Amino acid sequence: MHYFYIEPEVSGGLGDRTVIDRSSHPPIISKLYYEMEGWLGDAILESFPVFIVTDEAKQGLIAAGLTGAIFADVDVTTPDNFRELYPNRKVPPFAWLKPVGQAGHDDFGTASDGRLVVSERALDVLQTFGAANALVESFVG
Repeated sequence: MHYFYIEPEVSGGLGDRTVIDRSSHPPIISKLYYEMEGWLGDAILESFPVFIVTDEAKQGLIAAGLTGAIFADVDVTTPDNFRELYPNRKVPPFAWLKPVGQAGHDDFGTASDGRLVVSERALDVLQTFGAANALVESFVG
């Protein structure tokens, strides 16, 4: 099976109310608030060290029986000017995708540099829901 680094669209950052422990690297997040400043429409987004996916993509990943990822709640907020900048863009519900698998073995994992590594199966599912703005390159483990 082939594996890939995927660097998703960065549409914002960690919100002010995110609970973060910066004493380790990567930092440990226990409560995630994602402040979406702009969004090109991809189903997977990131802001170091976290990844979020639309609920629709989450359901697709679960239905595909993929390994190495668990999901948690995320609160996605938008700044006051978001509606002015993107008047026709509806922000769907998102879920926090936590890669817990082994890179190059499970469908989701993280490389030693913190980048997300996905199997070809996982990449196919993500691309079905939208990952046009993600950078994808081969992973050699």
